[in-house]
Amino acid sequence: MSLPPVHGIIPARYASTRFPGKPLADILGRPMFWHVWQRALQCPLLASVTLATEDERIRSAAAALGTPVLMTSGDLASGTDRVHEAALLLRLPEDSIVVNIQGDEPALDPAVLTDLAGAFAGEEVRAATLVYPLSAREAASPDRVKAVLASNGDALYFSRALIPHARDGLEERDSGKAAEARENVYWGHMGIYAFRLPVLRLFTSLPPSPLERTEKLEQLRLLENGIPLRAVKTGRGGLGVDRPEDLRGVLELMLRETRKN
Repeated sequence: MSLPPVHGIIPARYASTRFPGKPLADILGRPMFWHVWQRALQCPLLASVTLATEDERIRSAAAALGTPVLMTSGDLASGTDRVHEAALLLRLPEDSIVVNIQGDEPALDPAVLTDLAGAFAGEEVRAATLVYPLSAREAASPDRVKAVLASNGDALYFSRALIPHARDGLEERDSGKAAEARENVYWGHMGIYAFRLPVLRLFTSLPPSPLERTEKLEQLRLLENGIPLRAVKTGRGGLGVDRPEDLRGVLELMLRETRKN
């Protein structure tokens, strides 16, 4: 597979509203950011993986653990803005692909990063993200962001609402073939993105768009400005940490993985 250089950047902000200090949360004796970094290092397509933070406590902990880290501005609007600033500080080549690796995914499957970066083997792909299949029950939750896809794999829209709307319902009343055709009607969005560097620069230069402000989903800024976003299908959704109580599920998953190995 022929690709430009691919660089991973992990935004790690201390001042999380729902979970202050989240990147430093202890998981099996190591801070959360360290687990994300270690998982990302297992992706063979990444030439580098760097932590980007605004907080001296996180910077100090990263340096002590040998994690490459950059200090970025404290007043950036989003993780994507922090990733862009870090890319500038790293002086990445103009043809680079930059992967925004969420800092709250300590159980990240490195294979999804390989899938995401691999999408850029197609020269037409300018930005990409990950989606995974949802059941109808899972899709009904507003905590799950849903994606609707075009036939070429580009995203058409994202929403916390239940999209697409199944007018006739999804009851298993038709033939087995029809039920199979409906199996993956819902796609969940996994908030990991990759951009060609010029597109990342363009994205961060644009103001928040009307739909982005309404849905509180920054990826809609791309779509409203006519920038295609390739949705790469993966079989496994993320297990992110939004609140302290989410740590238990992540810990259980990681312990199960340890026992298997």
